[in-house]
Parts: sequence; C-alpha cells; structure tokens
Amino acid sequence: MDYTSLILLGLAGLGIISSNSTMTIAMIVLLLIRVTGLQQAFPWLEKYGLTLGIIMLTIGVMSPFASGKMNLETLGQSFLHWRSLLAIGIGMMVAYLGGRGAALMGSQPTIVAGLLIGTVLGVALFRGVPVGPLIAAGLLSLLIGKS
Repeated sequence: MDYTSLILLGLAGLGIISSNSTMTIAMIVLLLIRVTGLQQAFPWLEKYGLTLGIIMLTIGVMSPFASGKMNLETLGQSFLHWRSLLAIGIGMMVAYLGGRGAALMGSQPTIVAGLLIGTVLGVALFRGVPVGPLIAAGLLSLLIGKS
C-alpha cells in the first residue's frame, strides 16, 4: 500500500475515533476510488467536486422552504428581528469570503494543502464539518491581501 492510501486510511481512522461519519465516509470513498483503479475520476472530482458539494449543501439548506415547512411569511419575518438581520449579514459576509477563498485557492494552489490539513484536523478534532477550506481561504486572502 502506498503512502497516500495510508494517509487516507489514517484520516478515515481519525473520523471513526472522532465519531465524524462525514469525514470517515469521504476518506473511505476516496480510498476505494484509489484502490479500485477508478483514478480517472479524480480529475473530474477535482474540477467539479466543490461545485457538486455546494449544490448539495444548497439543496439541504433550501429544503425546508421547498417542502413548505418555511413559508413566505416566515421568510418575511426574518427581516423584522435583529438576530435574523444579523444572520443575513453574516451569511452575506461568509458568501463573500467563500468567493475570495475560491479565487485564492485557484490562483495559489500551494496554500491548498495547508487549508486542507487545517480543515481535516478541525473536522477530526473539533467535530467540525468540512466546509472550512473556502472560508479559511477567504479569511487568509484578507490577511495576506490577495483576492
């Protein structure tokens, strides 16, 4: 077994130890793709995986509205409460940071490894969710002055 597969296996183990099924499943799927010879999928995953993940995340977030659990009245009331207005502002800021992060990751691929390691450690050790690389890259872009 090669080092990359061992690292994926180790990260899957971290996912199991930290009870983070999202990380465990992701690492096992990547490991299976790697060991079954379906490596031609990696360029596609690298190119479209983030977009597919954002689509799935957006579907999950918008499901209550689409299912009728959240109606227009509830949506309208969100503009009347300070917490909801703060949530709207923070949502806008995070979307902005994600955009800056995507640009930075595209223009400076050398930082991607550090962002990924930080995200994986955050997922494994702090029960986080792996949405961090874009936001982390956006924050980094503000700190280093790149966009």
